[in-house]
Amino acid sequence: MRREHIVVAFYGYPGSGKGTQANLVANAFGLANFDTGRMLEMIWYDPSRQTDPLVVKERAIFEKGELNTPSFVLGEVERMTRTLSDQGAGIVYSGSPRTMFEAEGLIPVLEQLYGKDRMFFFHLDVDPSDSIARNGKRLLCKECKTPVLMQYYPVETPKYCPVCAGELYRRTLDDPNTIPNRLKEYEARTWPIIDFLKARGYDVPKVDGR
Repeated sequence: MRREHIVVAFYGYPGSGKGTQANLVANAFGLANFDTGRMLEMIWYDPSRQTDPLVVKERAIFEKGELNTPSFVLGEVERMTRTLSDQGAGIVYSGSPRTMFEAEGLIPVLEQLYGKDRMFFFHLDVDPSDSIARNGKRLLCKECKTPVLMQYYPVETPKYCPVCAGELYRRTLDDPNTIPNRLKEYEARTWPIIDFLKARGYDVPKVDGR
């Protein structure tokens, strides 16, 4: 099996397919699939951390569809990134780093660990209306975390994952009232990273995310 020591990152609106493409790339190149959203969800809903005031505060931010405090996220992501690199693993990120603060802190670390010539960034382009439609009809498996888009599923109200038969659920973030806020957050705080990457000499090709 291939095991490339490279970094790949996908950017795009929520529901643009970042996680799906990250899974494909991880399997093709033997990379660790670093899903920042899932990492944060594990922290927010970890029973052993529910009395931690910082976790309670950050979980409330998360559930409103806003991006979490950049310094907290950067610390968690950098720690895990260094661990994976030390183990010889390449990494694929879906939508991370998420803010300019995180990008300015993490990109230099990645360049040190992997080298600029082994880092690749892609922009999955979809309309905001596509993002809202996809997220509003998305369920997630509690066990394997596979996303299921109900509009493409043969059962009107699916209950079980087609991959592992785990129970399906709707994330708080995919509530129709939360999605528009997520799009605004993304436009204001994540899009500037693409210009930041280009200024550092990276090509960020735009791919039709539909």
